[in-house]
Amino acid sequence: MDLNTFLEHMRERRPVPVPSEWQDFMVKTSQEARRITTELNASCHSPETICELMSKLTGQPVDPTFRLFPPFYTDFGKNIRFGKNVFVNSGCCFQDQGGITIGDGTLIGHQVVLATLNHALEPEQRATTLPGPIVIGKNVWIGAHATILQNVTIGDNAVIAAGAVVTRDVPANTVVAGVPAKVVKTI
Repeated sequence: MDLNTFLEHMRERRPVPVPSEWQDFMVKTSQEARRITTELNASCHSPETICELMSKLTGQPVDPTFRLFPPFYTDFGKNIRFGKNVFVNSGCCFQDQGGITIGDGTLIGHQVVLATLNHALEPEQRATTLPGPIVIGKNVWIGAHATILQNVTIGDNAVIAAGAVVTRDVPANTVVAGVPAKVVKTI
């Protein structure tokens, strides 16, 4: 299996049963992601070196305006797309198999979790993972310790309050807060 075949499977939101060749590919790719993130997190790097390492991690060029304060964690890496002028603060965890797209000018606070996989509810199928993308618009601000779950789109200019758990789409130009997150203000 190659990366493009795997990513197409994820874009179609098809389940990943265990055991399967899809699961094997995820495990193999996670080895590379852990190697790169260990290098990223092991010492202090220049912004240019961080962009180089993130480009290696994602498998595509990361814009030189991208900024990241390590540590940063991901268990896949190859399904993250960063826009220009994106800032990711320290301690973030991206589970990106289902796809994460982050728009230009987005600010992501400390220890934010972006999770694109879920598990089947039936106990006998519990190990099966179910992918779904996260799409973050332009100029979004995500507060510290927020969690955004699969199949969520966040509109341009939205603000996600610190500690919010986002389980459904967020309209543009709104502030959401709480668990689960709800609109509390229009900008």
